Amino acid sequence: METVAVLCLALGFDWMLGDPPNRWHPVGWMGRLIASWVRPTLGAPWLELFLGAAAVSTGLIVVVVPIVGVEKGLAFLPVLPRVLLEAILLKLVFSLRGLCQAAWRAQKALEAGDLELSREHVARDLVSRPTATLSAHLVASAAVESVAENLTDSVVAPLSFYLAFGLPGAYAYRFVNTADAMVGYRDAVHEYLGKPAARLDDLLNFIPARLAALSLVVTAPLAGGRARGAWRMAWSQHGRTASPNAGWTMAAMAGALGVTLEKPGQYQLGVGPFPGPHTIGQAARLIQLVTLLLVLVAASVALGLAVYD
Repeated sequence: METVAVLCLALGFDWMLGDPPNRWHPVGWMGRLIASWVRPTLGAPWLELFLGAAAVSTGLIVVVVPIVGVEKGLAFLPVLPRVLLEAILLKLVFSLRGLCQAAWRAQKALEAGDLELSREHVARDLVSRPTATLSAHLVASAAVESVAENLTDSVVAPLSFYLAFGLPGAYAYRFVNTADAMVGYRDAVHEYLGKPAARLDDLLNFIPARLAALSLVVTAPLAGGRARGAWRMAWSQHGRTASPNAGWTMAAMAGALGVTLEKPGQYQLGVGPFPGPHTIGQAARLIQLVTLLLVLVAASVALGLAVYD
């Protein structure tokens, strides 16, 4: 039950306080460490693959070993301060409020008719694709897609790794996911250097992405969505994206909301009209409900185990 108390407190801290400034944020520190890897291509793919793998391995050691020490130190504290400190440390590796706020900023700008501002919000906070020429419905689509994909990356996966492996598991996941987000691209600089991080991220997200998609199916009706549509689209269209994991939650979101999500030249997901500003708000509400569902499930399992013992 202590683990569930930490989880609930961490979610409360996240929603009430949000994230600290980047210079004090552990993920910001991870980002600066990862940025130090990136150099002009060395010409030999095998060497870049080796260096990328070595960098990920070294980074994991640098990040995880101190957290293991901290977790062991927390064990000597009384229950209340231990739970509070662990909740604070957990909050730092996931972000539900930040994700929802990013979506709401894009939504409000679109509702106000300020397409340029909405493009800026989406480009800064949600996606890496160019947004300068996107139409209103493509901006809304990009926002909804990002909310769906980040349900896995920013919420479900780090919390799942915490429940399975404690704080070291959550921090290890966050480091790998941050590395993938920064260097896991198929371009001249990152193609081989970033491949180890990208493949490891794919592996770590395999179960959380499918868990997140299933949770979207279950919670869709609570946000005015369609459970059957979410299931059908997730099952039939998850393979349309380049990522082996992102398609599950994006297709499930498209089906749940009854819209078509599109990344021009890459994929279309779902069947229905293109999304509008209100769809972004629906997507944000849905990921909040998914998070609540997963916490309730975790609490129920913990209670059941406590009663059984």
